[in-house]
Amino acid sequence: MGSQLSSWKDKVVDLLYWRDIKKTGVVFGASLFLLLSLTVFSIVSVVAYIALALLSVTISFRIYKGVIQAVQKSDEGHPFRAYLNKDVAVSEELVQKYSHVALGHLNNTVKELRRLFLVDDLVDSLKFAVLMWVFTYVGALFNGLTLLILALISLFSIPVIYEKHQPQIDHYVELVNKNVKDAVAKVQAKIPGLKRKPE
Repeated sequence: MGSQLSSWKDKVVDLLYWRDIKKTGVVFGASLFLLLSLTVFSIVSVVAYIALALLSVTISFRIYKGVIQAVQKSDEGHPFRAYLNKDVAVSEELVQKYSHVALGHLNNTVKELRRLFLVDDLVDSLKFAVLMWVFTYVGALFNGLTLLILALISLFSIPVIYEKHQPQIDHYVELVNKNVKDAVAKVQAKIPGLKRKPE
């Protein structure tokens, strides 16, 4: 099971770093097309159009192969037989594994939100409040679908950019982190009650 998960992670990394340009292009293009379609049509329409397109291709191919078999008087059988015989059932073990992982993430998220909303640490709660305040402006500028499109484009471009310019990016990130830590330390020193709890 561990090797399957590692193999799956390697495939995702290869996809995001554009190791196989054709495969990544298809995944990125199809995902972007789907999200852009959702900006114009409802999700029901998009799903229906995709299903109709897929059915058009498979029905046409099945009829074409049937005609070819009839003309050549061959007995190749159903053109999709190999796929029809494949087992596509999701194993109970796999569902339990991923539901266990999802439950762990959900519980951690609930604990963290409880800690932030009930002000267990004032500094962290203030940071969260500032983040939510920034999100009000982001929400006013973009809808959720636009953010998903930007996230998709970022997901397929940032890893490649980082890989090519890693030393420069690391240098500037380190500078920003140092300045932010210095600023937070100064604010914590000047305002009573903002000092972090020892962990």
